[in-house]
Amino acid sequence: QLQFVESGGGLGQPGGSLRLSCVSSPPLSLDYYSVGWFRRAPGQGHEGVSCMRGTDGTTYYEDSVKGRFTISRDNAKGTVYLQINSLKPEDTAVYYCAATRRVTDAQDMCHASGFLWGQGTQVTVSS
Repeated sequence: QLQFVESGGGLGQPGGSLRLSCVSSPPLSLDYYSVGWFRRAPGQGHEGVSCMRGTDGTTYYEDSVKGRFTISRDNAKGTVYLQINSLKPEDTAVYYCAATRRVTDAQDMCHASGFLWGQGTQVTVSS
């Protein structure tokens, strides 16, 4: 299974922005992989928030992040990005990447499980 190294998290203020990145480890092309960003808030399980289909770039966003989160990718670099705007305190969580070829729908990707998680990157939103 693919594993990722996530970065870019930190402390953000409500209304602010962060850009998260994750790179596959070891680096490899993400051609035809569905990819996704998941988050895990304290005491909760992993929640898929932004996912992208591998074949045509179709995206899916969980309702609470629509209009604020944007997922993008650089297949050749094995990298996936998450632009987070209009930060909210409820965005506080550890954020993780995942990728697979066994799921071919973006929404299904955000509801999939069984991934090998990296260390994630902490996002804390507080004034």
